[in-house]
Amino acid sequence: MKRKLIAAVGVAAMMTGIAACGGDSGDNASKDPKDRTESLTVWLMVDAQSTWPELVKDVNAQFKKKYPKVKVDVQYQQWADKAKKLDTALGGDKFPDVVELGNTETMQYILNGALAEIDPAKYDNSDTWIKGLKDTCTFEGKQFCVPYYAGARVALYNKDMFKKGTGSDALPETEAEMLTALDKVSAEYNKKDKRFSSLYLPGRYWYAAMSYVAGYGGSIAEYDEGAKEWKGNLFSAESQKGIEHFVNLVKKYNKADLTKDEQDHANVMANEKAALIYGNGWEAGSVVDGANNGNPKLEGKIGTAGMPGPNGKALPSFIGGSDLAVTAKSKVTDLGEEWVSLFTSEKSQEVLTSKNILPNNEKQLEPLKAKPETAAVANAVPDAWFTPIAPGWTSIEKEEVLENMLLEILKGTSVADAAKTADEKINELINK
Repeated sequence: MKRKLIAAVGVAAMMTGIAACGGDSGDNASKDPKDRTESLTVWLMVDAQSTWPELVKDVNAQFKKKYPKVKVDVQYQQWADKAKKLDTALGGDKFPDVVELGNTETMQYILNGALAEIDPAKYDNSDTWIKGLKDTCTFEGKQFCVPYYAGARVALYNKDMFKKGTGSDALPETEAEMLTALDKVSAEYNKKDKRFSSLYLPGRYWYAAMSYVAGYGGSIAEYDEGAKEWKGNLFSAESQKGIEHFVNLVKKYNKADLTKDEQDHANVMANEKAALIYGNGWEAGSVVDGANNGNPKLEGKIGTAGMPGPNGKALPSFIGGSDLAVTAKSKVTDLGEEWVSLFTSEKSQEVLTSKNILPNNEKQLEPLKAKPETAAVANAVPDAWFTPIAPGWTSIEKEEVLENMLLEILKGTSVADAAKTADEKINELINK
C-alpha cells in the first residue's frame, strides 16, 4: 500500500520530548488489574473502522473484562494526514499510547526513539511473523512494533477484454505468453481508442520498477559489511536489466501519460481504458466501487492473478501492510502492549482472514494461498521485497530519486547514466 512519508519533526526535538516524559508504567503495573484507572489512547487507521469494526469492539470488550476501570479511547485516522498529526502529537503532551503505522513509516519512528521496545514472545505466532513485516519493526536486533496485516501487489485484469482479444478470460502464467496476449488485446481495442492501454504501467511507478529490479536479482541498495554502510545498487548489471525491462513495457503498452504515477490506475481501469494493471490486491474492489469513482458495471469482471515476471518466474512484489507500536512516551506501556497483544492474537487474525485480509503470520496465511479470492496476493507475500532497512531510508527524497531516475530514462537518458546518478544521490541520502 503506497503511503508516502511526510517529513518528521527533528530527531533532536523528539528525543528531548521522549526523554523528558519517559515511558514507564511505574507502580501502576503492580496493581490489581481491576484497580487500574488509567486511560489508553489508540490510533488506528480508518480501515479498521470501515472493514472490521467488530474486531475493535471485541478486543475492547476483552480488555475491559480484565481492566474494568481503564478507559480505552480508539481514535480513527486518515492516511493522508496521520503522519503529520502524529509528529505534532509526539512533540506535545497529548499523544497516543498505541499507534498504527504503515510499514514504510516504522523505521522513521524507531530511529527517532518514538517507539517502545517490545518482546515478541508476548504475541501470538511471533515465530512465524511474515518476514517482510517483521523486518520493518526490527533495528539492531531489537523489536519495536508488531506486524498487523500484510499486503502485496498482483495483476488485476479485465476478463472480458482478454477474452475478446485472445479467446480466454484467464491471465497467461508466463510473461512471454502474457505479452503475446497483450499484443492481441492492443490490436483489438486500439482500433477505436488510440489511448487505450492493454497494460497501464505508469512511468513513475517506482514500486513496479523495483519489482522488475528484484526479478533480475538487483536491488535499490546493499549493505557493505566492510565499509559498514549502505550503498546504492541501481548501477549493478542486474538492477539495470530490471529497470530497462520496466521502461520497455511502459513505452510499448502505456498509451496514456507516461509521466504519471500509479495513484489513479484503478480509476483508469474503471473507465475501461486499461485491460491490465499491477496493483494492490484490494484495488480490485476499488475498480468496481461506485461510491469511490469505480465502475459497478465491471463487478465480477475484474480478475486477480500473480503477475508474471522475467525469466519464467512470478514478479516479486513489494511487501505492504501495517504495524502496531506502543509509543515510548506512553505512561501505560504495559496496557498498550496487552491491547496490541489482544488485537493481533490468533483469534483476532482469524477475523481479518475471514475478510480476505492477509494476516501477520505464515501459519494463518497458508490457507489463503489456496482460496480463489486470495490465492494471488497470498502467494506473492512470502518472497516479497522491501525497501532498504537502512537508517537513512526514511524520507520522501529517496522515493523522488527513484521516480526522477525513471522519468529521465523515459526522456532519453541511458539506463546506465540515470542509474549511476541515482546511486550517487542515494549514497548522499541513505547514510544520514
